[in-house]
Amino acid sequence: MKLLNIPPFDLEAAKAATNRQAILTKPLGALGYLEELSIKLAGITANPRPKFTKKGVIVMAADHGITRSGVSAYPSEVTPQMVFNILNGGAAINVLSRQANAKVIIVDIGVACDFQNIPGLLHRKIAFGTQNMLHGPAMTRTQAEDAIQVGLDVVFDEIDQGLDLVATGEMGIGNTTASSAITAILTETPVQQVVGRGTGLDDKGLANKIQAIHDATQLNQPDPSDPLDVLSKVGGFEIAGLCGVILGAASRRVPVVVDGFISGAAALVAVHLQPAVKPFLIASHQSVEIGHAIIWKHLSLRPILNLDLRLGEGTGAVLAFHILEAAARTLDEMATFSEAGVSDK
Repeated sequence: MKLLNIPPFDLEAAKAATNRQAILTKPLGALGYLEELSIKLAGITANPRPKFTKKGVIVMAADHGITRSGVSAYPSEVTPQMVFNILNGGAAINVLSRQANAKVIIVDIGVACDFQNIPGLLHRKIAFGTQNMLHGPAMTRTQAEDAIQVGLDVVFDEIDQGLDLVATGEMGIGNTTASSAITAILTETPVQQVVGRGTGLDDKGLANKIQAIHDATQLNQPDPSDPLDVLSKVGGFEIAGLCGVILGAASRRVPVVVDGFISGAAALVAVHLQPAVKPFLIASHQSVEIGHAIIWKHLSLRPILNLDLRLGEGTGAVLAFHILEAAARTLDEMATFSEAGVSDK
């Protein structure tokens, strides 16, 4: 797989933003984490006073063969049903995106359904869901690379149309199982410490899910030093697609607002593929999935929100748009002490 040219975090723009924060009409540090976020946004965009006018969430949808082994409380049929719901504007991500004035881009990258060119959906299907990782690799290495390329193509097209702040989102029954496997392997954490209840498993279902991940890992022997090998053997098409979104956005200096556990797993793969993308990531929230906290710790990222979310779709990331806009706007629009005629002594 050809690596992208990821630009460095712009220290000069970040320094200029830091200097401006010091002369705005407030005690230094009085806006807390908003000030840190504004400086980070300046460094990502190479703009000392960044502005965001076209926000969007890219929702990758795909199915997982592992669902046939009872790792989810919901059947795989829910995935295409929810895709239709998103297309019709009725999902949580639609409501929150309307509030945030953000575009929803929904991509079929591997749903086990023939959507027959339904309008509004980006048709980029790699296959009708992954294979059951309990019987062999979830996908081939070529399929994993193709799915990453889908993410690159989609985000580049959106950026060419003006997208300047992107959130990652996903839809796919069974994807917390794949994300748990990826997280356990890439963070070198025991499986039982990263596996949560997903869509609402009971104790028996949780135990089955942990065992399934253990068995799939033992069977496929993914190489922790090779993130593409891990992704292809125990991952999912939507996770690979989001990995491409992250890599592509970083290469174009667009801040990446990472959503929940599945998006976090995609960020893990992206950082292990190209460590230079790490400064371009913004952790939107801390979900109730136990593996999510492990991802943020591994990536040294501080989540903005903690609302006990566990929905996915990009919901937490789009909610964080409001905070990020506040950070950018206070940096840009507040008066300095000299402009306002206020004493800074």
